[in-house]
Amino acid sequence: MIIRLTKGILMLLTYSREDMQVDSPPASSSPPILETLPSPNLPSQDCPRRVRMDLDLLILAIESLDVAGSEALLKVSEQLGLQPVIPGRVKLWLIRSTNPLRRQSQRDPLTIDQAKALTLVICFLAKRLTVLIRQLLLGYQQLQDQNLSAEHHFRLAEYLQRFRSLFRARMNPKRAGVIAYSTDDKLDELAIAMLTRLLFCTGTQGPQRLWSSLFDGEVV
Repeated sequence: MIIRLTKGILMLLTYSREDMQVDSPPASSSPPILETLPSPNLPSQDCPRRVRMDLDLLILAIESLDVAGSEALLKVSEQLGLQPVIPGRVKLWLIRSTNPLRRQSQRDPLTIDQAKALTLVICFLAKRLTVLIRQLLLGYQQLQDQNLSAEHHFRLAEYLQRFRSLFRARMNPKRAGVIAYSTDDKLDELAIAMLTRLLFCTGTQGPQRLWSSLFDGEVV
């Protein structure tokens, strides 16, 4: 009797495990928030060169605005449920290193999901920095109207100096795309262009607008 009862229990447990395996839905490897951005119609699922460059430079601009920007990137990734795509600091560095202009650029592709994750994080942080971004762009325009240098606006000068420093520290000076920004004036122009694009990200449809602009001319 005891033996039969034991066999019955074992059979019941076995069936229960099988039922659980059948009824349990497969784990999703893609965070649901990524579905808010449409997948572009590309020849492959790897992002074009320009997309990899733009995303990394926009993050560079955020780091130039906020000295704690690197930490904020990871915290926001966690808040948005993007850990399956950006699980930590090392992975974030590897993703950003797909930018071909970097000193330690890697040949691994930037996937569409990774690009979507970076886009969402950038827009989230840009929205948080909206007031500062507007102040700097307004200050820049006023300086231009008065034919004055950025040194007359302390916060703007600080942003530009930090952007130049980060760019030169992280980008490969032998790359043609980096040589084009060999002077302070050219780097300042790039820094302002990135600041303008960050402002573009701050609206309610910011992620969708930025995402669309990244693939402008790339979609077939």
